[in-house]
Amino acid sequence: VRPISFIFTTTLSSSRRTVFAGFVASVHHRRAHLWLLPCFSAAEEAKNEMENLEGLQILAEQWLHQGIEFVQQIPPPQLYAAIGVLLLTTVLFFSVRLFRRTKSNTVLLSGLSGSGKTVLFYQLRDGSSHQGAVTSMEPNEGTFVLHTEDTKKTKPVHLVDVPGHSRLRSKLEEYLPRAAAVVFVVDALEFLPNCRAASEYLYDILTNASVVKNKIPVLLCCNKTDKVTAHTKEFIRKQMEKEIEKLRASRSAVSTADIANDFTLGIEGEVFSFTHCLNKVTVADASGLTGETDQVQEFIREYVKP
Repeated sequence: VRPISFIFTTTLSSSRRTVFAGFVASVHHRRAHLWLLPCFSAAEEAKNEMENLEGLQILAEQWLHQGIEFVQQIPPPQLYAAIGVLLLTTVLFFSVRLFRRTKSNTVLLSGLSGSGKTVLFYQLRDGSSHQGAVTSMEPNEGTFVLHTEDTKKTKPVHLVDVPGHSRLRSKLEEYLPRAAAVVFVVDALEFLPNCRAASEYLYDILTNASVVKNKIPVLLCCNKTDKVTAHTKEFIRKQMEKEIEKLRASRSAVSTADIANDFTLGIEGEVFSFTHCLNKVTVADASGLTGETDQVQEFIREYVKP
């Protein structure tokens, strides 16, 4: 603007110079005003924010004062009871969260003596049958990664081989409350002579309080299916369902005073099926001697995540 005003002022008359000088001054004034506008707007915004914060502070103080007055009006017994309920709810909430984070990795191998539980245990541990293990009289347990898995990437399984002798089945009670799953092993080769006894044992497991309340999944493992004369898993499932149906009828007719079961099984008025159980019951084939344990391992890893 200054160079232009200089050129024009040298050629214009004095009166016109005065008018032009006033015009130039007004232009400079307007430019200066435009430069100051951002400063004024920023200051105005900061002022508005401060006013909003002060308003929120006043409102919070009012709410706090009203809350204190309300609490002071509550009788002490009711106030203490409310605080107690709040603390109890908080403790229960965090306890449940902690319990869910620490899921069990214990899997139980159960079944009658001679069904092949111990051989299956060794196959799952190191892939060897140990040339056919003898009947165990004490729980055989260990914590390890299944032999077909990568030890660096998977979670170890706490596997417990519970003795199948009738006098030693009480050992099962010690492990069931913390079990993630149960593998019930049945001898598919010598199934029919032992069908009744195996069904009674499985009935006791399925009606156990820990199994029902925790909905512990059970795998009906038909072992020794590599033999030609072994029964199929479908046949074994149907026969055991029939036997358990008979047990339901006979035990319901007897006084419950001498029955150790905690819960009834199945649906009243319907023929028993494993699908009626509150917990999941599945059936699988296996052979401890030949190492055919894929279905058992899949079942274990379904409930003990790697």
